Amino acid sequence: MEAAGSLIVNNKMRTGVGTVGAGSPQPGKGREYNRNQRKDSEGCSESPDLEFVYADADKWAAELSELYSYTEGPEFQLNRKCFEEDLRLHVPDKKWTELDVSQQRAHTMRLLDALEVTAREKRLKVARAILYVAQGTFGECTSESEVQTWQRHNIFLLLEAGAFNALVELLNMEVENSAACSNAVRKPAISLADSTDLRVLLNIMYLMVDMLREEGENDSEEWKTMRQTFCADLGSPVYNSEPFAVLLFGMVTKFCSGHAPHFPMKKVLLLLWKTVLCTLGGFEDLLKMKAEKREILGLPPLPEDSIKVIRNMRAASPPASASDLIEQQQRRGRREHKALIKQDNLDAFNERDPYKTDDTRDEEEENDEENSLEGEPFSIEREEVMPPSVTQPATDRLALPKGLPWAPKVREKDIEIFLESSRSKFIGYTLGSDTDTVVGLPRPIHESIRTLKLHKYTSVAEIQIRLEEEFIRCPLSGGEEEVEQVPAEILYQGLLPSLPQYMVSALYTLYPKLFMTLARLCLRLVSNC
Repeated sequence: MEAAGSLIVNNKMRTGVGTVGAGSPQPGKGREYNRNQRKDSEGCSESPDLEFVYADADKWAAELSELYSYTEGPEFQLNRKCFEEDLRLHVPDKKWTELDVSQQRAHTMRLLDALEVTAREKRLKVARAILYVAQGTFGECTSESEVQTWQRHNIFLLLEAGAFNALVELLNMEVENSAACSNAVRKPAISLADSTDLRVLLNIMYLMVDMLREEGENDSEEWKTMRQTFCADLGSPVYNSEPFAVLLFGMVTKFCSGHAPHFPMKKVLLLLWKTVLCTLGGFEDLLKMKAEKREILGLPPLPEDSIKVIRNMRAASPPASASDLIEQQQRRGRREHKALIKQDNLDAFNERDPYKTDDTRDEEEENDEENSLEGEPFSIEREEVMPPSVTQPATDRLALPKGLPWAPKVREKDIEIFLESSRSKFIGYTLGSDTDTVVGLPRPIHESIRTLKLHKYTSVAEIQIRLEEEFIRCPLSGGEEEVEQVPAEILYQGLLPSLPQYMVSALYTLYPKLFMTLARLCLRLVSNC
């Protein structure tokens, strides 16, 4: 039983297709179902109504199914065949899982040495064998957990042998292959065979980056050191004097310019995403860095964890269309007007309400129309793609007060603007940036200022902007500006020379329709000037 191959296909069947059947309402019961659904969603407001966890990445199986496409299914057995044929030449009587670590390390070195051959077919065959190793040698495993264990073990073997540096050199060579790019440009349609070499290389590198991104529970001290070194090198300018992410951004730009239409852009973007996560860190690392930076600058600690707040917020449904929104607002306005007339806020007086009997039928019809308006365009489609609700653990829930989900934050500039307008109105003059003098202002203004100062928040960005302004104002007395070479700064320096091209390419790749609409709008504006 090939665990990984069947795992990916089965997982795609579970997550890639909507659940139609028992969980979906029948067309004739759309209004009733939507009315009941609204009541259920109002009753369980503490938990989100979507099976979605706001985190850095999804589970291991879901990430694998996102990496591979359906057309790559036969290649799993091809990768296994390439590896087993090569292994039998050197170790004919044993499987990979039966070898000791020294034998596995020696065979890994032989595979990497074979990558340096000039013949493309031989090099591709060796790359497929390495990909099978990075996939966890699933042909010799019987469960997902066993595949994950062997995958982590094999990836550390590849990392120790220097496989990632060799793969980066091969990837750079494929990117600069002008013959392949020109052939792809001349073709009327791009096929899967045009990107075979790139797909194999990107698959190996993605599996390595994704596995080494997080520390394992059973990792030895040697593995922990290797992982930390790998993450540091990945964000440092050691690959052609620039970070590895810059090479991937260059691939995106080359694809969008039309010079390399055969690039597998989905795999490039997935690898770029995991590379940025590995070098810059995830949500927890960001929160730690923010807390440490605020402590260094002498600022008070953060009032909340914004990620935990987002995890407890309910999901918002997208609007149906502009016309539906306008009609929905009009009906809501009529209901509010009737509510003001009827005054039926107390349930005890509902039966004695003189207006209740007259407008009950009209109100039910309007409610049915509204429910059908909200439910019919998406009554079936939304339920097909919306899995059942998932309850969050009690430890992740925050005891937030009713009202805004975020703690109010007021800048110093906001207090100054409020005081200036209040002084101009009640006194007739201003005191600049003075936020302490409140003489002559009414008592409600005093209370407002006290409330604003109670929620005053100074961000790290404000301190950095203030220091930058002081340095620009007095460059000689300030001395030489020291910029800490953290991974984010190194990546920014590498992206800065071509940052506009990267932004346009990312917009074109992720939102092609929006990009074309904006491009047509810009051309129309230029032609009218």
